[in-house]
Amino acid sequence: MKGYKTAFRKAFPYTIPVLTGYLFIGIAFGVMFAEKGYSFLWAVLMSTLVYAGSGQYLAVNFFVPGFSFLQALFLTLMVNVRHIFYGISLLEKFNRMGKKRWYMIFGLTDETYSLLCTTNVPKDVEEEKFLLAITLLNQSYWVIGSAIGGLAGAVLPFDSKGIDFAMTALFVVIFVEQWMQSKNRIPAMIGVISSILSLQLFGADSFILPSMLIIIAVLFTGRGKLDAEVEECH
Repeated sequence: MKGYKTAFRKAFPYTIPVLTGYLFIGIAFGVMFAEKGYSFLWAVLMSTLVYAGSGQYLAVNFFVPGFSFLQALFLTLMVNVRHIFYGISLLEKFNRMGKKRWYMIFGLTDETYSLLCTTNVPKDVEEEKFLLAITLLNQSYWVIGSAIGGLAGAVLPFDSKGIDFAMTALFVVIFVEQWMQSKNRIPAMIGVISSILSLQLFGADSFILPSMLIIIAVLFTGRGKLDAEVEECH
């Protein structure tokens, strides 16, 4: 455990924005789950073993009668397929982490990816311990929020209509923050244009995968021109 205490202490300030976001959207998930009649322990278990963010919001509806396994599989893939593309850009980092890479792959969320890519590792901390600390802290916020929401939802009356928009709002905040901090916004514009184009062509239920494929194709094709300008993960 040598060095981990320092790694967690150094990593914590960087995760505070995620802390504030994950607590609230974790609570929202817990409340929605409790409204379906499930114990808060199930919400905690799902956040510990599944930890899929928007996929968990979607999964709340998987437990209603008539929802098939194939539907659940397809919708989960569509919602979380972006993580495949996140992981590709972090393969080199994760491969240097030995067995810890399996948890890093599991714990890769939008917010964690953003921190792993943009945060400079302090000089007095080992990189693998620092990255692991960020990932573990972020998941702990989500689990704690789910527990609070599950308990509150079981005890207090809630009208959860519209509460699932909390996850969408968090994505918007992340995008705006990265847009403001980035010197080169070409990749972001590629993402926006590709998403709008795919939305028009494939509809709201099927546009995620095509938009991801278009983004990857454009970025790989124009990589030579973008490498000099785009801020990369280090």
